[in-house]
Amino acid sequence: MWELGVKTLIAYLLGALMGSLVLGRLRGVDIRRLGSGNAGATNALRTQGKLFGLSVLLIDAGKGVFAVLCLPGAALPHVPLDPELSREWLTLACGFAVIIGHVYPVWFGFRGGKGVATMLGVLAAIEPRLLVPMLVSWFAVLLLTGYVGLASMLAGAAVVIAVYVWEPGNAPLLIFCLAVESFVIFTHRGNIARMRAGTEHRVSKLWLFRSRAA
Repeated sequence: MWELGVKTLIAYLLGALMGSLVLGRLRGVDIRRLGSGNAGATNALRTQGKLFGLSVLLIDAGKGVFAVLCLPGAALPHVPLDPELSREWLTLACGFAVIIGHVYPVWFGFRGGKGVATMLGVLAAIEPRLLVPMLVSWFAVLLLTGYVGLASMLAGAAVVIAVYVWEPGNAPLLIFCLAVESFVIFTHRGNIARMRAGTEHRVSKLWLFRSRAA
């Protein structure tokens, strides 16, 4: 239990290092005061440009990769490896903790992003082929609706379905993906409310049916 507690805490603290806020401080801006007010890669792209947005995406996804690939097997001072602790469950715990840290960063007043970029990194490290249904679904929904939030939520659902179909006996991974998808829906509750009210921002450049809406 000691190893589990320490490593999931480290994963959370790693997740709390927000790419947009760290880079924003170097630039002298706080993107939580701009655009949608979200500290994720999408708002960074909208308010600060492509290079800034891409840099934020790489940082936020990269910490997810690191938390999954490096932390579970790391030999830490005064933290012996627990032979009774499942490496698979520890890996998934670190993956979930880094996503929570991204959404509720202790370093930045618990106001972070929505976890999608970090989830992307976590899945890339755990099971790379899950990126296929995730990204295909994300782009398809974005093109059809123009809603980034809806695309993110349905991309997570596509991952759950893929795990259920491709790995029906992998209960830990299925539980993890269900938990992450539920959390992503929770973080997008504001987007859901705005979509219902008809006030949600649409990516007009990618939305195929923008002319019909006009």
